[in-house]
Amino acid sequence: MNARADHFDVLILGAGAAGLMCAIEAGRRGRRVAILERATRPGKKILISGGGRCNFTNVHCRPENFLSENPHFAKSALARYTPADFLALVDKHGIPWHEKKLGQLFCDRASSDILNMLLAEASEVGATLLCGTDIAEVRRPAFLNDAFRVLTDSGEYHAPALVVATGGLSIPKMGATSFGYDLARQFGLKIVEPRPALVPLVLAPSDQQKLCDLSGVSTRVIASIGRRRFDENLLVTHRGLSGPAILQISSYWKEGVALSLDFAPQKALALNSSSHRDLPTLRSHLRTILPQRLADRLLDLDPPPSWTNHALESWEQRWHHWAVNPETTEGYAKAEVTAGGIDTSELSAKTMESSRVPGLFFIGEVVDVTGHLGGFNFQWAWASGAAAGRAV
Repeated sequence: MNARADHFDVLILGAGAAGLMCAIEAGRRGRRVAILERATRPGKKILISGGGRCNFTNVHCRPENFLSENPHFAKSALARYTPADFLALVDKHGIPWHEKKLGQLFCDRASSDILNMLLAEASEVGATLLCGTDIAEVRRPAFLNDAFRVLTDSGEYHAPALVVATGGLSIPKMGATSFGYDLARQFGLKIVEPRPALVPLVLAPSDQQKLCDLSGVSTRVIASIGRRRFDENLLVTHRGLSGPAILQISSYWKEGVALSLDFAPQKALALNSSSHRDLPTLRSHLRTILPQRLADRLLDLDPPPSWTNHALESWEQRWHHWAVNPETTEGYAKAEVTAGGIDTSELSAKTMESSRVPGLFFIGEVVDVTGHLGGFNFQWAWASGAAAGRAV
């Protein structure tokens, strides 16, 4: 992009989805923007998302699709930059796309279409992108008239506005670090304890022995914790449970909390009154509802104690409300996002600016706003990035 300079109107730390969107919106307002990226190339998470097709938004995006200590915080940004706004940008660049289940929008070709679109827009507004830039220190010295001073291995940069778009802790092999949280603490901001989200769950060894030899088996379930319910597929893994239903509910799971699984939503597992009541008949019936290996395992683990109506009803209810007590998660290495982050009480919902440090902004995954699976986290990146870009 443009030639490097030391003095800018806006410095953005991180060239991911949120950072690039912020640069575009700020550049459109005539701001001189530099994006400092630690990796040697921008948008790594964009490129791997959606199995390489980038689930770039969701047409059904609502505030209820996000979790945060303050569930109202995301409403302002989401209302002012919608999925339709991002889709207009996609269509402007002629990127073919399609809608999958539950309102999820994907590229027809590859995730690189979205990244190239963002880079083209950033270049058009004159943003400077500096990859392979390690940040050694961020300060706000008095002698710079309240401008931020960012010292890197390639030089020193100054700007009155600093936007932190460094992401969370998920997928460390992609370069994730705690930099954004550390910087927030340096300036005195509160942090909601980060944790892995949209992540597979690991069962205790005793439960692994009961189930995990069925690794690869998938079936529709309703996974729930309290009032949160997700009706999608479950996948048995060699250490526990995964699949969309489990990834969704994992964002609400904490150690010591049980989750409930309904293995046959809206279906009757038990035999009706006219059926011949014995184990072979019940097994045959279950195999019409569940994958054969899973049906057999449920019966092996917990056959009906008798064939009375009451016994069958009680047996059926156990499999509509099977309690699972995960031991842990697969951690940040397998987590799609990080829950928790910069406490939203520290930020303006309209601009993403710190209330205690004027000129300091936090956007994207580093903030305590986490979307459900299905394009919602990208929409938060676009919306929070646009909010900050229009304010700097």
